[in-house]
Order: sequence, then structure tokens, then C-alpha cells
Amino acid sequence: MPNRYASEEVARAVDHYTARTIPVHVSLVAKEAVLSQPEAEKLLAESRTIGLGQCGCREKQGRCDAPRDVCITLNAEAEEAIARGTARAVGLTEALDALRRSHEAGLVHLAYRHGDGDVGVFCSCCTCCCWFLSALRQFDYHDAIAESAFVVRYDEERCVGCGACVERCPFAAWAADIASSAGVSFSPDRCLGCGLCVGRCPAGALALVPRDGAGG
Repeated sequence: MPNRYASEEVARAVDHYTARTIPVHVSLVAKEAVLSQPEAEKLLAESRTIGLGQCGCREKQGRCDAPRDVCITLNAEAEEAIARGTARAVGLTEALDALRRSHEAGLVHLAYRHGDGDVGVFCSCCTCCCWFLSALRQFDYHDAIAESAFVVRYDEERCVGCGACVERCPFAAWAADIASSAGVSFSPDRCLGCGLCVGRCPAGALALVPRDGAGG
């Protein structure tokens, strides 16, 4: 499946925002829901101001070479960040490119919302530098984040056992398993629906489906 396509702001935002994972390659319509990549594109297109800044977590920790210039702020948050000099104003094309580069690097997109539902920040996180995602992976603390409304559906018959899903998943939902005919096993209860494994599967064995109707 092709790829279709914060930072000081995040530290300040987490106290009054709700974090959401953003699955990719999924079309969603719900207003109060996890954002898919198409939804993120629409949200960016409808924003009056977009700011792009550096990821404070990766700048401080420096534990990986994932993109740092991918912290996106919107509207009032963007205007404040631009005025402070912690972000620069960018157009839609550059903002979409930041999301694409983050996804290709295996980062998890998080949207931070005000209480009224408005998204002010897109944060693309890694488990090595972001303390929140690191703790989430280590302790499987799902209550700390709003899960995606989607979960991965695994078609074992189509699996070629390449192991890309094991390497790609930031939440250890996939594991090498010699007892499995495909050599991997999947734990749906650990899947937050970020969609990173889906975009990397070369055999089309993975798909994002609504969490409530995922079945087995």
C-alpha cells in the first residue's frame, strides 16, 4: 500500500490536551476520533495558519536520527509559536511533507486537542526519545492515551514471514514466534492502531479495520 502521503509546544500542551494516535491509510469521518492521514491532510488544508518547529524530545535526548523538524502547530497555537520564534510559518505542501517523512521514519503521529476538540499540535513521536511513548511501550499503559478507533487485522495466510511488522511496530504488538506458521504472532490488545506496520507489509496481509468490529 503506497504512502499517501511537538518540542516546547508539546510539553506545554500535554497539560491541557488529549493525545490521540493517528492511523494512516484509513478514511475516517467522525469528528471526535483518531485522525487518519487523509483527515490530517483535510485538517491542515482548513487551518488558517500552520507552524513547523523542532521536536524538543529528539533534540534533547538525541537517541535516534529520526526527523526533528516535524513538530506541527495549527491556528492559535501556530501563531503563538511563530511569534515566540519556536516555529516558522509553512504552507500545506511542506506540512504534509513533514507528516510523510515522519511516517516513513516510523514515528507515531499524535494529535493534541483542546477541551473543545480543536487540534492545536501534531506530534510525531519515537519510543527512544519520547518518554510518553517509551513508558507506553514498556508498561502497555493504554489508559494513558486514546487508542485509535482502528486495529490491525492480520491475514496469516497471506503473510510471507518477512518480519517487517515486528521491526516497525512501536508498541510490541508483533513478535517473532517460531510456533507460528508465518514466524510471527500478533497481540491485538497491544495494538494502538497507528498503522505503521500496515504501510510496510509487502504481502498485503495487514489492514486497519474498525476496532469494535475487528473480530478475530
